[in-house]
Amino acid sequence: MYPRLTLLCLPVVLLALVVSGVLLGSLDLQTALEAGPGILTDLRLSRVLVAVLAGAGLGLAGAMIQGVVRNPLASPDVIGVTTGAGAAATALLLVFPDIAFSWMIPSAISGALLTMALMLWLIRHQGLNPARLVLTGVALSAWLAAITDWLLVSHPFQVNAALVWLTGSLWGRGWDHVAVLLPWFLILVPLTLVMALKLDLLALGDETAEGLGADVRNTRKWALLLSVALAAVSVAVCGAVSFVGLISPHLARLLVGGTHRRLLPATAMIGAVLVLLADILARTLAPPVELPAGVLTSLIGAPYFLFLLTRYRGW
Repeated sequence: MYPRLTLLCLPVVLLALVVSGVLLGSLDLQTALEAGPGILTDLRLSRVLVAVLAGAGLGLAGAMIQGVVRNPLASPDVIGVTTGAGAAATALLLVFPDIAFSWMIPSAISGALLTMALMLWLIRHQGLNPARLVLTGVALSAWLAAITDWLLVSHPFQVNAALVWLTGSLWGRGWDHVAVLLPWFLILVPLTLVMALKLDLLALGDETAEGLGADVRNTRKWALLLSVALAAVSVAVCGAVSFVGLISPHLARLLVGGTHRRLLPATAMIGAVLVLLADILARTLAPPVELPAGVLTSLIGAPYFLFLLTRYRGW
């Protein structure tokens, strides 16, 4: 394991994918250039930036949640945060189809926060027990998915746009989405990185962390709020791109270890790489048909989650 070398290599990999995302698409490069530079800049580059930001947000959210609850199975998808954000944003999209996109983010954050609050209330007597947390999150996800399905059936005329969004697609994302997403990340990401040392103390156990001067209760509260906000903002923009928040922290730990000052930046870059790679494959595998990026991440993430369940079956 060479964590410093890995942290130097990950930006290079990400930059290579960014360039590939701009150059590759349903139209070959020569045809795209002949059609005008707008295809590369207005359509592809903006979409690539959305994928990078959303992937980084989902990865960071997963790393923060796993650090808080000390549970490698936790992620925004597994504990229901992503589903809650998706249900709230879907409700807004279906009931008010002409509403400005900027309202999607506060709606998704509200849904994610309510889901997290409900989950914490349901497990209030057991604390942050890993197995209880995962099982409660799975149950909440199923319940919220049923509510989302009911909303889709109740509003058949808006169902197509909602379905594309729910599967986790970056189709149609442009500079207006970047403009909405970027300010949130300029605020949330630095605050997340500041939590690195406090998360390292939490990993030592509550008593040890308190003995070293950490405010365990406030650290958990702010870390969970930041993770929920990051996941909700990402979901509001690109839909439910599943399992990125689960896979990214695990890959980062394998590459750079468990120290959060390295883990968090590595997780952000790996999350960005996963979403960007999924989007590139989604629009180049079978052109002109475009697959949702969330379908590709789920094809990888679901078997990986089952593998983790068998690995941590002692819980």
